[in-house]
Amino acid sequence: TALGRFPLSVLQLLFRLALAGVFLRAGLNKLASWELTVQLFRDEYKVPFVAPEIAAQLAAYAEHLFPLLLALGLCTRLSALALLGMTAVIQFFVYPDAWATHLSWAALLLLLIGRGGGAMALDRAIGLR
Repeated sequence: TALGRFPLSVLQLLFRLALAGVFLRAGLNKLASWELTVQLFRDEYKVPFVAPEIAAQLAAYAEHLFPLLLALGLCTRLSALALLGMTAVIQFFVYPDAWATHLSWAALLLLLIGRGGGAMALDRAIGLR
């Protein structure tokens, strides 16, 4: 069928951009009010084993760096793996009832980890596997 011939590389690009948008928006929201962000990490998110101030900084950096790399298709597999790790932390420690959302993120991230960024990724242009 015609749908069976739809290029996977187009889907990979769309998946990269969609996920980058979700995580980058979260990162930008963290920077919009840093005091509120730290308070959320202290009072609501309560990520175990990491001080709220450190967890907030790590999340803010990760939510800027990895989505940017993902959108560009640069170090796609590593970036997707990092975001999958963040998704797991969010799922298990922060919002365990949001499994439907996190499962959809995880499915897209797992495809990118397994198949890479596709033909329209900088990884491919510079020969990264």
